[in-house]
Amino acid sequence: MAASVCRVGTTVGRALAKNRSPILLSLRRGQSSVSYAQSLAGAPETRLTALDNGLRVASEETGHATCTVGLWISAGSRYENEKNNGAGFFLEHMAFKGTKKYPQTALEQQVESMGAHLNAYTSREHTAYYMKTLAKDLPKAVELLAEVVQSCSLNEAEIEQQRGVLLRELEEVDGNLQEVCLDLLHATAFQGTPLGQSVLGPSKNARSLTRENLVDYINSHYKAPRMVLAAAGGVNHEELVGLAKSNFSGISFEYEGDAVPVLSPCRFTGSDIRMRDDGFPLAHIAIAVEGASVTSPDIVPLMVANCIIGSYDLTYGGGKHLSSRLARLAVEANLCHSFQAFHSSYSDTGLMGIYFVTDKNSIEDMMHWSQNAWMNLCTTVTESDVTRGKNALKASLVGQLNGTTPICDDIGRHILNYGRRIPLAEWDARIDAVTANVVRDVCTKYIYDKCPAVAAVGAFFVFVLFGATLSLFLQWFFFS
Repeated sequence: MAASVCRVGTTVGRALAKNRSPILLSLRRGQSSVSYAQSLAGAPETRLTALDNGLRVASEETGHATCTVGLWISAGSRYENEKNNGAGFFLEHMAFKGTKKYPQTALEQQVESMGAHLNAYTSREHTAYYMKTLAKDLPKAVELLAEVVQSCSLNEAEIEQQRGVLLRELEEVDGNLQEVCLDLLHATAFQGTPLGQSVLGPSKNARSLTRENLVDYINSHYKAPRMVLAAAGGVNHEELVGLAKSNFSGISFEYEGDAVPVLSPCRFTGSDIRMRDDGFPLAHIAIAVEGASVTSPDIVPLMVANCIIGSYDLTYGGGKHLSSRLARLAVEANLCHSFQAFHSSYSDTGLMGIYFVTDKNSIEDMMHWSQNAWMNLCTTVTESDVTRGKNALKASLVGQLNGTTPICDDIGRHILNYGRRIPLAEWDARIDAVTANVVRDVCTKYIYDKCPAVAAVGAFFVFVLFGATLSLFLQWFFFS
């Protein structure tokens, strides 16, 4: 196993939680073939223990020779304000630059000697630091994670060096038009609220954030009740709880002056935002309505609905035999280079949308047929459509948990979001309960008579987007 100390991406396109390709509904364990139903019934239990300071310890023991262990924290760009937006991402950069006990070189040597991988990511509501290592090295991994989170040195010289790194990374992200488009979508859909802020923050903040800003961010948000120590693989839960008590009992559960950070409500605004540059050959467009929160009972029907719309890339095979209606239209009418339906869920809201890449002459047609796909979900979706969507969703859920790292990430995020790990069998039952009538009712609730948010980057005609934001209402007016 190669050793590394690195960071993974932070935005929708790069987060661990992003959708992965579906797999066949048959898993292999050792030499035997296990059916989908057997895999659900035989899934290991996720055990959960809370320490006296409120930090939660959760694990799934699979008996593997390796394990992933990490700390998941309720902190991200949504907890920031205009002045310190990007502080969480800055801290992610600083985490691997040494601690009070282990200077950077010593930290890297410790990780390398274990043959481990130390990673991190920041999103709008979560931050995670985690390590993939041999199961026998779990105690050392927990110690290093505790050092990284609690004793980051935040050396002034290193902070100044990381400014340049951050600015270069911001330039690189500006070249990823999918990430730019989806960040713009959040900026317009949740304008005037913290959820509209990007994870990386603006370049002016990368230049101006001070050590004091970073320390204040840690003191405000890195509290034990907002943390989960999660592990998956060759781990023993009692051992993990003991390690947590040894390494994390000192994390405070109190706030200075009882100033407990409370998330302000994020208001959705139907609107559009455009970043036109005719130097790009294609347009990147995202259209979305307000979706369901992560804890909403509507989340599963909406996930099924998105699976019905599906995704497409011109490199796919299939042509007219693709199961998605929108994908078939994309092939037959040459509507776009690619598209994907998405649903980004947060603690109290979400975005349900379609992102696509096309040339400027096809934007209007692709907008029309994307909204038509939404209309079909509300009016003409069939039981066979729903069955296909349910099977795709089940396969995707299983496929996303292929390995100790995605399982550990799933545990950490579930404990933060729901207070428990929702087992696959429960997800399966919720998916089975979805019918065509349920999809029609839930999609009508979120789509009918709702003004969408639209973001566009690249080459496009200005007048097209304005017409597109209105066309949803015009179609409902004529077809309702």
